[in-house]
Amino acid sequence: MKATVADALAQLPLPKTDKWPLGVWDVQVMAHGTMTLEIFAPKGTDFQTPHEQDELYVIVSGSGEFTSDGQPYTFAPGDVFFVPAGVEHRFTRFTDDFVTWVIFYGPRGGEAGT
Repeated sequence: MKATVADALAQLPLPKTDKWPLGVWDVQVMAHGTMTLEIFAPKGTDFQTPHEQDELYVIVSGSGEFTSDGQPYTFAPGDVFFVPAGVEHRFTRFTDDFVTWVIFYGPRGGEAGT
């Protein structure tokens, strides 16, 4: 399987929803077993809520701030963040060119108990 940033971004945005009033700026591009790969490129505001699986963010482009469980971090291309399942997190003050891969994996509730 292969996914490219360009092919993934070409699928965005998806239609607006109640949760994502500016349009949906993430799309799944690959899946295998419990793993799914998405591209995420929010515009203006990151409206995400905690997820049921553990996840990794691999920053492709842009910069800004990421807050996870109340702890703020700055980010730039090449940075990677791990977020355990159920933890509040979001990107803030990010540049217009912000794009990140998102990798979800493992069981609902995360792998903390394994």
